[in-house]
Amino acid sequence: MLMRAKDSTLLVIDLQARLLPAIDAGAALVEQAAWLVGVAQRLDVPVIATEQYPRGLGATDPGLRELLPAHGLREKIHFSATAGAGLFDLPGGERRQFVVCGAETHVCVLQTVLGLLAAGREVFVVDEAVGSRRPRDKALGLARMERAGALIVSREMVAFEWLEQAGTEQFREISRTFIR
Repeated sequence: MLMRAKDSTLLVIDLQARLLPAIDAGAALVEQAAWLVGVAQRLDVPVIATEQYPRGLGATDPGLRELLPAHGLREKIHFSATAGAGLFDLPGGERRQFVVCGAETHVCVLQTVLGLLAAGREVFVVDEAVGSRRPRDKALGLARMERAGALIVSREMVAFEWLEQAGTEQFREISRTFIR
């Protein structure tokens, strides 16, 4: 099964300023998420972002936040973004494919992915764009998601599958801006 831009939504989970210093390679995680957001926006893929209890954990990383659409931000208190109301009502929430990045892999990302799978969505988790405080927890979270039916992918897999073909202006722009 291929990721298709017209069927996909990018879901950015809980990349919050107060949480990131505790995440293994947290700064790199934000860079990977920003890369995915940039590609998604150029290919008209909706972007949804969540914030876990922002009064306690703070808002989304400011550099990343400025890239995100205001209408696609959802606060949550459940670990899973699918629990409670609202995720599927946001622009892009109706799409059948979700490309997922964020933190923490073994908590909010895992529970969200399991919820998306239970809701009948196709789920793709971007390996280099998810993180946890401990690498072992990330590895266990990824393994569990894969066993449950999620596909573990790289960011370039996402970009090239969304593009579908070379030789277009979109391909040239993405190639110049993001791939090189």
